[in-house]
Amino acid sequence: MTGPGTAPAPPSRGGRWIQHWDPENETFWKETGEKVARRNLFFSVLSEHIGFSIWTLWSVLVLFMGPEYGLTPADKFMLTSMVTLVGAVVRVPYTFAVAIFGGRNWTIISAGLLLVPTVAAFTVMEPGTSFSTFLLVGLLAGIGGGNFASSMTNINAFFPLRKKGWALGLNAGGGNIGVPVIQLTALGIIGAGGGPRVLLGIYIPLILVAAVMAALFMDNIENVKNDTGAAKDAARDGHTWIMSFLYIGTFGSFIGYSFAFGQVLQNQFGRTPLEAAYVTFIGPLLGSLIRPLGGWLADKYGGAKISLWNYVGMGVATAILIGASMEKSLALFTVAFVVLFVLSGLGNGSTFKMIPGIFQNKALAKGLEGEAAAAYGRRLSGASMGLIGAVGALGGVGINLAFRQSFISYGSGTGAFVAFLAFYAVCFAVTWAVYLRRTAPRVPATTATSEAEPQLSYAKV
Repeated sequence: MTGPGTAPAPPSRGGRWIQHWDPENETFWKETGEKVARRNLFFSVLSEHIGFSIWTLWSVLVLFMGPEYGLTPADKFMLTSMVTLVGAVVRVPYTFAVAIFGGRNWTIISAGLLLVPTVAAFTVMEPGTSFSTFLLVGLLAGIGGGNFASSMTNINAFFPLRKKGWALGLNAGGGNIGVPVIQLTALGIIGAGGGPRVLLGIYIPLILVAAVMAALFMDNIENVKNDTGAAKDAARDGHTWIMSFLYIGTFGSFIGYSFAFGQVLQNQFGRTPLEAAYVTFIGPLLGSLIRPLGGWLADKYGGAKISLWNYVGMGVATAILIGASMEKSLALFTVAFVVLFVLSGLGNGSTFKMIPGIFQNKALAKGLEGEAAAAYGRRLSGASMGLIGAVGALGGVGINLAFRQSFISYGSGTGAFVAFLAFYAVCFAVTWAVYLRRTAPRVPATTATSEAEPQLSYAKV
């Protein structure tokens, strides 16, 4: 029998399967667990990073598509909207794939699947290809968005509760940074006079490297089982949907703006592909790098408080964007947009960090203590992450559709920014009302049917 301080041994079923995994046991963690968990985190980030790059591939490819491709600005926004939609939807099945196949095995599969949209785009990327063909191939790229959900679910199982904020923040930030990396790569290719197939040719071998590294260095955890009951419980919990709504405001903004920023610069300010590429990577880069800081601030001051004031900042930045858009000030517009990216990244960290705290509070409200409370919190927070991540990503769809309609109706993105400002105001109100507003003491569980907890306790989540 495997002891708490001994190395995990793979079972007879073959492959890199770990039978015993107990990260909450400090002896096990120090002697065995931490080294294994960090190794899996590193290669999980690599695969998720490339997944994000492939998901946002078309935000870059549309910059290469000049008049000779015959696509209107509305066509391009529709294309990127549909890619974002697929990436959001596949996050749900990807969340449960880890328990079905194993974290290592699914990382190999999901990384290998990225070859499909990349090779397909390499094949069709030329003038004369129909819009419907571009749309179909673009939809395939959406599978890259699912890698985030499976990666977060997998890494969540490897780390103890006291380390999850750091590990999940690093995992998510390392994945998100795939967006500016592919944009920077495109900048270099455009600047050197290369075409889109050069970019695609670079990523095909990188995908193979990610799959091979996962096969060689990652592990599956035997006791991570698919818990459909947890998924049902999470879906029935109102906090799952409240946090999904708030995550639309942060991650939805990040991914939506990542797809749209270059197109807005081209269509509203007449920037060339090279001029747009010079600045489009800055916002996603800073937004990705600051995500772990958002988690750290949430650990220190409370995720609800950080999220609340972060929405205020996003509202102010959006108001400045409206003014810059109306005044046609490219410099002010660019700076405000980059600030909005940074705030969306900060909010990504703070809102996602709220999730385990919320369900831990629910466990305490049910009278659970110690490991029982921690297990309850892990069960529901893990199950809710896929749903929250999927719904949050749908915000990117809304952003691109809003820009599409705004350019059709007004010839600029101003109308879309007005809608975004109103949405951030609602996010602020919901965060305050649900997680920070002082309310009456908790109703005893024997007389309440909704397991009501004191709202004040959420201020520390």
